[in-house]
Amino acid sequence: MEKFNDKEKLKVAVWKKENIDTDIIIPSDFLKVVKKEGLGDYLFDSFRFKDKGRLGKKAKDREENKDFFLNKKAYRNAEVLVTYKNFGCGSSREHAPWALIDYGFKVIISPSFANIFYENSFKNGLLLVELPQKDVDLICDYFSEEKAENERLFVDLENQKLVFGENELSFEISSAKKKALLLGLDEIGILLEENSRD
Repeated sequence: MEKFNDKEKLKVAVWKKENIDTDIIIPSDFLKVVKKEGLGDYLFDSFRFKDKGRLGKKAKDREENKDFFLNKKAYRNAEVLVTYKNFGCGSSREHAPWALIDYGFKVIISPSFANIFYENSFKNGLLLVELPQKDVDLICDYFSEEKAENERLFVDLENQKLVFGENELSFEISSAKKKALLLGLDEIGILLEENSRD
């Protein structure tokens, strides 16, 4: 697992949608793989594309839905997704964080996450930030489609802060999860690191 690049300015995309489940994140048609690479091509597949996807067909070779937020210039190639409550609900498939990471997302911000998705994401190096709805709305307004192209979000994981413009928001994260992200440790790496101190 790669180390989380702390104190980096990241491009933000906003999708004001609640209850985005794992079938929306990565449809079941694409779960026949056991490797993580390439799943980003099918992220939000039924929303992102006009044609029906199939394994092996790359995103660049498909017809995009121009109205979908990730296909708009302001949000294309975003590294932070800001969305509404209950993100990652539905089945417990680990392919969902794999697809988000493979697309290029490093951080997801929401008022709430499904528990299993939350744990799976951290195990794979994806930072999830849970904030009150009013703070999520503030970020959404700041990174509206009209402004997002020229703005970036400063993510300070070490000090648990998000900085954008004149705004600074604090977030909570367990010390164990923060350490794992900053050191790039998966579950096995954490165990080895803990045992080396004994």
